[in-house]
Amino acid sequence: MGCASCATTKNGVPQGCGNKGHCSSGTCNKKNTYDWLSTVDIYDPMSYKVVEVSFKKGNRKSFYFNPEYSKAITGDLVVVENATGYDVGRISLSGDLVRLQMKKNNFKEEKVIHKVIRIANYRDLEKLEEARKLEKKAMIRARQIARTLDLEMKIGEVEYQGDKRKATFYYTAEGRVDFRELVRMFAKEFRVKIEMKQIGSRQESSLIGGIGTCGRELCCSTWKSDFQTVTTTAARYQNLAINQTKLTGQCGRLKCCLNYELDTYIDALSDFPKNADELKLTNGRATLIKTDIFKGIMYYSVQKDNMRGPLISLSKEQVKEIQKLNKKGVKVDNINLYENYAKPSPKVDNEDLEFADVTGEIELPEIKRRRKKKSRKKPYNKSRSRNQQSSSGGNRSKSDNTESDKPGNNKTSRPTNKKKSNRNRPPRKKTNNKNTNNKDRQS
Repeated sequence: MGCASCATTKNGVPQGCGNKGHCSSGTCNKKNTYDWLSTVDIYDPMSYKVVEVSFKKGNRKSFYFNPEYSKAITGDLVVVENATGYDVGRISLSGDLVRLQMKKNNFKEEKVIHKVIRIANYRDLEKLEEARKLEKKAMIRARQIARTLDLEMKIGEVEYQGDKRKATFYYTAEGRVDFRELVRMFAKEFRVKIEMKQIGSRQESSLIGGIGTCGRELCCSTWKSDFQTVTTTAARYQNLAINQTKLTGQCGRLKCCLNYELDTYIDALSDFPKNADELKLTNGRATLIKTDIFKGIMYYSVQKDNMRGPLISLSKEQVKEIQKLNKKGVKVDNINLYENYAKPSPKVDNEDLEFADVTGEIELPEIKRRRKKKSRKKPYNKSRSRNQQSSSGGNRSKSDNTESDKPGNNKTSRPTNKKKSNRNRPPRKKTNNKNTNNKDRQS
């Protein structure tokens, strides 16, 4: 993703800043709000004195008083007061739009304590950039320390203050974590004031950002600010398969986009007949298989005489008529009369579209597949080959070795690999070698 301020290649393709669409110019900022009142060239002497300031490209927003001597307007990088020093942020909203934003976030004006000091100079921006470079190294080191202490927590993001005096560690955990020893080690390691904030899995994905299955950036990291509860009933209303891998997002929870079209599905389902899972027939019944919500068609499988028949498509009006007959005690004899046949598509002449019918004119060559030759390997008898090698090794002379090594000699001793079956042979009797040798000598 690249905006107009990003650099381009030779072909004019925007390179992008590599920051997941949230560039430093603020034109594609996280959860950006368009201040249309600032574009109107009208002076308002009774303008609202509170402004909205976003930090770290929209990750966090807060409200501050904007005195007249600061002369800061929407889009300016300003230095604001903080409990532990000062911070640097960008003014995202000003004027009466801030009053509406505070009402939306349920943020009362009495809670606004700090104010804008001045517009940020070159040194402030340089110090802020140094603080942003320390965040990744601090997060890796913080995860190592948490692992050594065997704490069941995951540190997802680290945010340094603009003056590098304070660091906020955002972590996720299933329960309460005793991180008193962890804070001591963090303060010793990073030499700053440590603040720990526990967030949920959805807030973690909004801080980190990423690309969803739709190919776009995550809604929670770009524009979505409130997180509504998502249940599996939303997937059932939309006839979606309850597949956990497809319905869950990168945060491990159900996708927020399941609620986007839920209202339209509920409105469309309000016209469908209720309790229409089964329809009574004379010799059987018809059970509902699936429904096409926006076309208004319901598909039934017919079972007559314990035999399953084909699927039949009925409109919701036809199903209502059959339900009225069933309530009166009348069973339908032939449900095929109610079938909703699709209208045939109109024929299109080929002459009007000016293209020829090439069916049968183009023939693709047949692909001849080569058959693999099966290697017929004879079974190799290890015990027999060893006996042959031992017998031939003892009777073999030096002359045989020299003759076999000559290039002109083709006589080679090949061991026979034919394996004879020993199943039909009778068992051999053990005889003493001494007795047999004595008998041979006497003879």
